[in-house]
Amino acid sequence: MTAEASGAAEIRGALVRLRRATGLPVAFGGLVEPGRPRVRISELTGTATLALSALAVVSGNGLGGKAVALARPCAVTDYSMSRRISHEYDAAVAAEGLRSVLAVPVVVRRRVRGVLYGALRTAQPLGDRTLSAAVAAARDVEQALVVREEARALLAAAAGPGASPGASSGEPASGAAWEQVREAHAALRALAPRITDPELRAELLSACGLLTAATAPAAAVRLAPREVDVLACVAAGATNAGAAARLGLGAETVKAYLRSAMRKLGAHTRGEAVTAARQAGVLP
Repeated sequence: MTAEASGAAEIRGALVRLRRATGLPVAFGGLVEPGRPRVRISELTGTATLALSALAVVSGNGLGGKAVALARPCAVTDYSMSRRISHEYDAAVAAEGLRSVLAVPVVVRRRVRGVLYGALRTAQPLGDRTLSAAVAAARDVEQALVVREEARALLAAAAGPGASPGASSGEPASGAAWEQVREAHAALRALAPRITDPELRAELLSACGLLTAATAPAAAVRLAPREVDVLACVAAGATNAGAAARLGLGAETVKAYLRSAMRKLGAHTRGEAVTAARQAGVLP
């Protein structure tokens, strides 16, 4: 799945959640087109026509364009009559019969990446509860896009020349190079459970396999995925509390996974468990 398709999927899911949370009859949105100061409306739910489909909203124009330009939520009670926005898109909005409309930008690392809209077919104020729900939906998209970008950056690093230091050249890897590999492995393991896209999650786990491929297994040890996740964090120097925060687990849950992994590896300490996992080819 391409980055653009992944982003569109996140927008689509956020719109469904927005309608469910607010009862708004119509929601739509899209992503900023690469290299262009405009949003292409690609995702629609609750609409009765195709008037808004593929509409290109230029930054600064209309309600959504204003939200993009200001990088903050904007709303109007009666779209066609509002003096707070320009009216380049009145025909499309009127064709869909929309009156009260809100627009919330999706902002990632200070750059607007998309816009979510919610709308009523009556002219009435959209309350704080509705606006808060729209902002929360946009934050969900922002977090998902950040996680995807981090994941793809780690994948690129894992596929680079340092992915298996010394593996192809036959030369021993430097300590610094191996520490980079181990940190990338821990980061990938921590990210994978947060990825909702199965294709990207599979890519992450495949990259983890590449990072451990240079280690020759000494014994067949079967650890649960979460046990490996915890060990990867421990190997990267994390405390139990640090591993819990990184993995989104409770501290006691982390302890339970660590105890289970130590038992399977025949280890009595955290350090022994990490060493045994590396010897078994579970960790790089």
